Amino acid sequence: MSQPRLPDGFAVQVDRRVRVLGDGSALLGGSPTRLLKLAPAAQGMLSDGRLKVRDDLSAQLARTLLDATVAHPRPAGGPSHRDVTVVIPVRDNVSGVRRLVSQLRGLRVIVVDDGSAFPIEAEDFAGAHCDIEVLRHQRSKGPAAARNAGLAACASEYVAFLDSDVSPRRGWLEALLGHFCDPTVALVAPRIVGPAHSENLVARYEAVHSSLDLGQREAPVLPHSTVSYVPSAAIICRRSAITDVGGFDETMQSGEDVDLCWRLIEVGARLRYEPIALVAHDHRTELRDWLARKAFYGGSAAPLSVRHPDKTAPVVISGWALMAWILMALGTSLSQLASIVIAVLTGRRIARAMRGADTSIVDVVVIATRGLWSAALQLASALCRHYWPLALIAALTSRHCRRVLIVAAVMDGVVDWLRRRDSTSDDAEPIGLLTYLLLKRVDDLAYGLGLWWGVLRERNLRALKPQIRT
Repeated sequence: MSQPRLPDGFAVQVDRRVRVLGDGSALLGGSPTRLLKLAPAAQGMLSDGRLKVRDDLSAQLARTLLDATVAHPRPAGGPSHRDVTVVIPVRDNVSGVRRLVSQLRGLRVIVVDDGSAFPIEAEDFAGAHCDIEVLRHQRSKGPAAARNAGLAACASEYVAFLDSDVSPRRGWLEALLGHFCDPTVALVAPRIVGPAHSENLVARYEAVHSSLDLGQREAPVLPHSTVSYVPSAAIICRRSAITDVGGFDETMQSGEDVDLCWRLIEVGARLRYEPIALVAHDHRTELRDWLARKAFYGGSAAPLSVRHPDKTAPVVISGWALMAWILMALGTSLSQLASIVIAVLTGRRIARAMRGADTSIVDVVVIATRGLWSAALQLASALCRHYWPLALIAALTSRHCRRVLIVAAVMDGVVDWLRRRDSTSDDAEPIGLLTYLLLKRVDDLAYGLGLWWGVLRERNLRALKPQIRT
């Protein structure tokens, strides 16, 4: 089936992290990393890494670059705010929804009261400069059902879902709507950041490591990529696309936003994460509530693995890299030598795969090193977050396993702290390394408890199964 053509004037920009090989004959990058060889005609269309759609040929090249995840869209224009309806599911948070509605001047808004103890009425929004409709569930049916009820009442071409505990920053809507110039885009999400300042340690940790904050790098939303889903706390969707896949799954207690993203991807839709658009979120900062929320997130992995067994995995890793690090972790001289041999063989495989492109030995070494390092970080993170009950048992029975676990925990925490520190929003307060390490390990313990409880409840081990690539 042919795909809708990108419109004239639409542009794409090659990601700054993509390596341009030789005289521009190939691009190396994306998520996962791939080598994209360009024909001479295609090389001529790219000027300083930018391509503007002018005809069918340039539109086809732009689509190829986007789908290879080596370039990002630079749309011209976009739909009007008049084409958008905002749906706000809310339960027992009238102050939050009032604050949010006050920031949506000129928009049509549907508030869905999901069984609040004190019903929300249209009169609660007197003075708001919005066209407001209030729907009510007499008893709570959950956020997925509330969003679906609002969706059913929409007549506009686009629908924005905003939770009652968020606060959009200036320009958020325009930055997101531009992506819908691409007729295949079904959903766009902003970056979700924490409140500006707080003395609470948990709040400061959440400001740099919130599960809702997906970082400062724009990206397509794809399973097993840098952005594998986006949270429904703030998203904009093409109404026809989300209606065609049946909306949110009301049977899911958690992870319904991840499920929606993956169902849209399965039918060929494209999803984008746009960090220029900012939406602030009132994070849970009381220790008990924070831990419960982390466990709640972990509990979504098992039901998601039942619905999407090919998209959920704690680790997505090359079999060669996995073997190299397992041998290195064994700690014997022979096993370490064997891991070096495997690393060399991996480099040879990469060199053969890149044959034909204008590459050097440096390019091969960089790619192999980056792949092995990425695999090490994935394994360390999975060991501390997903498999920590097994790792703890091993550490209690073996001194060597204990050393491996300590190295993994420290490496994972330090690298993540450095990465998050560089990508933290400007108004977030810094947090010390030791405090960050402690809270991250507590975060991982709570998430892991929720994950294992969900696995036992669903009686399904798919959520723990790594995906090993050849």
